Amino acid sequence: DGKTALENGISQWITGPQARRDGHAWRARACALLTGIGTVKEDDPLLTVRDVSTSRQPPRLVVDSRMEISLEAKILAQGKVVLVAAQDDVAKRRQLQDRGVEVLLIPDANGKVDLRQLIVECARREFNELHIEAGFKLNGSLMREGLIDELVVYLAPSIVGDRARGMFALPALDSLAGKTELALYDLCRVGNDVRIIARMSPSSGSSPAAQ
Repeated sequence: DGKTALENGISQWITGPQARRDGHAWRARACALLTGIGTVKEDDPLLTVRDVSTSRQPPRLVVDSRMEISLEAKILAQGKVVLVAAQDDVAKRRQLQDRGVEVLLIPDANGKVDLRQLIVECARREFNELHIEAGFKLNGSLMREGLIDELVVYLAPSIVGDRARGMFALPALDSLAGKTELALYDLCRVGNDVRIIARMSPSSGSSPAAQ
């Protein structure tokens, strides 16, 4: 039913092992991985490539406006991590830097991370394929800003109910005319799940990330 986690945030495991392995293959091909502080707090992921062979571990970016990340978070334990914040905390920044974490301050006018400027920074670093594994809040913000080019969705044959979390936190629509149009590019079965690859339809406008 299009849900990504229960109301309490539990999401392990909605999909099966084959779909999760396929997801790791998508991680492996990416230039960099992006997630948000909500996912780090609730899931404490490593966000590394594990289930498939790889010659490299993509750098991981964490959107964390108020620099709330725990110094014990698993994502900080290994590999390259870039923390993207909007509000500086000098002591916390130094602690993170001592652990080898790069800290970027990219604020917008509302004290949040400026996601458009973050994409510009990713382009400057030649992150040509940015793979996002985030929660519904960051996903919704990226969608509202028009910064998503493609969706890779795993649909599990299960129903978890209306109060569970969806993929995107978006404003309610008064008319279906305001819906986001997608163009389906691929549909296949992966284990007991279905993988759908969809791109933003031209009728929805081109994404700034692709310009």
